[in-house]
Amino acid sequence: MKIYLLCAALFFVMGVGWAQRPAQGPMSKKRFNPEKKGYRLVWEDQFKGKALDTTKWSVRGIGPRAIAYVSEEAVKVENGYLKLYALKKGDSLLGSAVGTQGKFMSKYGYYECRAKLQRSPGVWAAFWLQSPQVGKGGDPAKYGAEIDVMEFFKKLGTDIVSHNVHWAYGPNQQTTHGMQSYRRGVSQGFHTFALEWFPDKYIFYVDGLKYYEVASGVSNIEQYLILSMEYPGKKEEILKTVFPDVFTVDYVRVYQKVDKD
Repeated sequence: MKIYLLCAALFFVMGVGWAQRPAQGPMSKKRFNPEKKGYRLVWEDQFKGKALDTTKWSVRGIGPRAIAYVSEEAVKVENGYLKLYALKKGDSLLGSAVGTQGKFMSKYGYYECRAKLQRSPGVWAAFWLQSPQVGKGGDPAKYGAEIDVMEFFKKLGTDIVSHNVHWAYGPNQQTTHGMQSYRRGVSQGFHTFALEWFPDKYIFYVDGLKYYEVASGVSNIEQYLILSMEYPGKKEEILKTVFPDVFTVDYVRVYQKVDKD
């Protein structure tokens, strides 16, 4: 396995800085197929139609977030895609996020999205799972976690995507620290990003290839899905951002194990 080294990097998520691990290639060249591993499809959205399916998603967190404002205006569904925009309107910056809280929650299984990442640095695309209890205690098994299936910080490299787990929100917040996956060409065209979640570990995949296996911060409660276009905490960090920019999602799928009883 070829290891791709990076200079040490520091990024800020939710106001807390976490050092990144060096980027690495896949742990195996064998592509993961959930159905061959006993999973069945239990939930999906292919974003058909001309509007967000509100039986599955809500625009999440409308209002100020970091240096921007999350707005319904920056969320579009067209031509079979969900488009989450970063927009600049005069002096205003608009961000976007959708989530399944109150509509679909689950625990364990295989979670996958197929998406095309944003073009520029500064803003970043994200696919993640969130616990509604994560700020209520320190035990991730009981209170859940933030599971960052994929984040694309283009400043770290055009061929690198990040994964992370955070839990115990607050002054004693914990993290696995950023895990970097090297996938040549990942910033071009569509790719799949996935999480396999077990009671005792997480496995992160890019294009069906296994990159990381982690046993820290494992949630044992139901969580909801989020897709978002995020902004940093300082305007200096978006000097190279090209507006409008967009995170384009083809589909989201959730698989769980078939009950053999």
